[in-house]
Amino acid sequence: MTDLPEKTCGIERLITHPKLVEAALSGKKTQQRRDGVYAYPNETFTLEGQEFIVTDLTRATIGDMTDADAQAEGYPSLDMYRDLILRMHAGMEWDESAPVWVHSFKRVD
Repeated sequence: MTDLPEKTCGIERLITHPKLVEAALSGKKTQQRRDGVYAYPNETFTLEGQEFIVTDLTRATIGDMTDADAQAEGYPSLDMYRDLILRMHAGMEWDESAPVWVHSFKRVD
């Protein structure tokens, strides 16, 4: 992990919202954007008894997101993702230049 910063939060906090847990368990969610590092590649986490492995960690901006990225986050479109994020984080503005860490993961079968 020589090129990656220290974690800002534990991997157990990567995906916590029940709907997002459900989306990950069903295979609809394969990415989680966070403003800090919650996990490194090859780390594993468990959701309701199902193990997942982090496959990649990349730096991006929120403005880099596409509809395909929103779908990997478990949402039908970027518009729906943006609307939900803004509702969840009262007072937050959608800043296209805001940096995020993209945690990609997959189920371990």
